[in-house]
Amino acid sequence: MDWLNYHHLLYFWTVVREGGVSRAAEKLRLSQPTVSAQVRRLEETLGHRLFERRGRTLVPTAIGRVVYQYAEDIFGLGGEMLEALRGRPSGRALQLTVGVANAVPKLIVSRLLQPVLRERRDVKIVCVEGNPEDLLTRLATHALDVVISDTPAPPHVRVRVFNHALGESGTSFFAPAGLVRRGRFPKSLNGAPLLLPTPTTAYRRALDEWFDTTGVRPRVVAEFDDSALLLAFAGSAQAMFPAPTAIEREVSRHTGARVIGRTEAVRERYVAVSVDRKLKHPAVVAITQGRALRSR
Repeated sequence: MDWLNYHHLLYFWTVVREGGVSRAAEKLRLSQPTVSAQVRRLEETLGHRLFERRGRTLVPTAIGRVVYQYAEDIFGLGGEMLEALRGRPSGRALQLTVGVANAVPKLIVSRLLQPVLRERRDVKIVCVEGNPEDLLTRLATHALDVVISDTPAPPHVRVRVFNHALGESGTSFFAPAGLVRRGRFPKSLNGAPLLLPTPTTAYRRALDEWFDTTGVRPRVVAEFDDSALLLAFAGSAQAMFPAPTAIEREVSRHTGARVIGRTEAVRERYVAVSVDRKLKHPAVVAITQGRALRSR
């Protein structure tokens, strides 16, 4: 009778989930050669190659994807067993693993995922945040089911992916009570202290273009590549800041700031990126059909 070494299977499963050997080694607190060697041992046991290299990326082969799905079930059952032994019985839930680009406001993500929470009681959501390039790599290895981003996947991505529109929003500008100025918007932004996303984001580039068009010259006091960090600062900093109009009520409640003006000239768009042209995962379908963000 053949025996499967589950340590080898765990290392393979972690490589796929983490998107590469180096990250898996960090997660497992092992050296990269050790992880690679154990994955090769699993390949020898099964008699099949589990990975192929595409450029700098390791991608599961067809057999590798089959093995990964079995590993998901095996280690998922193991987790359920531990939960049951701790007195926390749980039913089998369909897992949705979502990659979230760090430039996307987390309040937007929450709004987009509401249809899943509302309509799919059988789904467990796992959110992973990161930069879009890393997330797309993990999507290609099937470690993620979908990526939510503020920009479509660029055409030069090495793997074939598809963009699905989720919605868009205009921009509102906020100010704490002590900074509300007299004068018409947007001229009231001239010389005002402002928190902004970093220039590497599409949202910031659109804002800069709008500033040039309107002749507004704010004083940028801080820049953030993480939208959640920007809002965390906005709650205590004496500075103005922009955010999507679609979530302006939530932003006002969270930061205590008030809306001082709006523009439709700066619009942020949100997309779901998947490896499937026709979506198959029922929870991803719920996100794209949920109409959680209507254009406004």
